Amino acid sequence: QVQLVESGGGLVQAGGSLRLSCAASGRFFSSYAMGWFRQAPGKEREFVAACSWSGGRTYYADSVKGRFTISRDNAKNTVYLQMNSLKPEDTAVYYCAAEHYGLGSRTDRSYDYWGQGTQVTVSS
Repeated sequence: QVQLVESGGGLVQAGGSLRLSCAASGRFFSSYAMGWFRQAPGKEREFVAACSWSGGRTYYADSVKGRFTISRDNAKNTVYLQMNSLKPEDTAVYYCAAEHYGLGSRTDRSYDYWGQGTQVTVSS
């Protein structure tokens, strides 16, 4: 069993930056690939970024490539999402998710555990 708690969301102006954190409880954090997804009002949840268990492989949605960076610290059981050059269309609830023995899927159904989400609002 893994529990995930996101933090770091908030209100920021367009062009600004935020860093989201996702702290995991439970054992064997390094056996999980980690992903970030987001859901805007009235829209389906969408893939944002993912990384392999080591963090050595990373994957991004085209909409955030070059602006967002996913990373993880297995010693701290934490995964991060650094978001730069934020745009109003990045406004959403952001969720982290854990995929046991996964590779970092772009599909939300591949993930076994989810956090409660953190709100990110980007004003124009």
